[in-house]
Amino acid sequence: MWNAQVAQPLKSIEDQYDPFLPYLNRNGVVLTSPKNVGSRFKSNISQRTKIERGLHIRRRNKVILGILLVLAVVLVGFVVWAETPPAPMPEAYDALKSDSSVTVSTGSWLVFSPVSSSASTGFIIYSGGRVDFRSYAPLAHAVAAEGYLVVIPKMPLNLAVFGADTANDIIKSYPQVSSWAIGGHSLGGTMAAQFAYENPTKIKGLVLWTAYPASGIDLSKSNLLVTTIHGSNDGLVSTSQIESSLKLLPPSTLRVEIAGGNHAQFGWYGDQAGDNAATITRETQQNLTVAATVQLLQKL
Repeated sequence: MWNAQVAQPLKSIEDQYDPFLPYLNRNGVVLTSPKNVGSRFKSNISQRTKIERGLHIRRRNKVILGILLVLAVVLVGFVVWAETPPAPMPEAYDALKSDSSVTVSTGSWLVFSPVSSSASTGFIIYSGGRVDFRSYAPLAHAVAAEGYLVVIPKMPLNLAVFGADTANDIIKSYPQVSSWAIGGHSLGGTMAAQFAYENPTKIKGLVLWTAYPASGIDLSKSNLLVTTIHGSNDGLVSTSQIESSLKLLPPSTLRVEIAGGNHAQFGWYGDQAGDNAATITRETQQNLTVAATVQLLQKL
């Protein structure tokens, strides 16, 4: 017969790893019944499985937490980068003041209204990537002085890609304006082209300042009036890129190349990394840009 006495579990460290040890004496003699051994064996196996599963979950949670922390750091860094664009030049701040020709209102939109008449044609400007929207105030002020309503919206994180549909709100806010054109600088121009593509009944004209449509935005068969303006010394958007983009634009597109102009002088925010030096003044490039832009607006 089996010994009815149940042995007390050994206190040695082996107890944690071998489920049979608590039921053997030091000489290896079984001190309890096989049924009890099996039951305790299953219990120990189950306990070990739970411990291993818990360790696995803790390791997995640590990995997930690490990934989330890295993503958080990257996100915060991106937001800080996007929200700290170059400061507008003094000329940009001067252009935010109303005068005898243009009334300026500021806020989340910069609105430039001609004093002499109620504008029936409006022009929406999307700013370049990571460029303070106030940097385009001199250009907007000059266009408004020619009799057009001009609106520059502030983009989320200073990136038009996050506010491509902002023009919808602007158009709704000015029902007295019967004709709208949209344009933009660099990334802003690309997103302006996208808005024009997606809203063909709302936009009659498109002005691209050293910009071109994204590859999936084919405007070649649209009725849009388009003007694309580019500086010959642009170090960020090449002449070949502008030429290649013409196939995405209507055949009637007017192409204007500003000899000696560069990328940054379409705005008033100073020089830009990667750009080439201009061989004309910023004022000259701005005047030529205004003239070509107004020429399109006159046709709407």
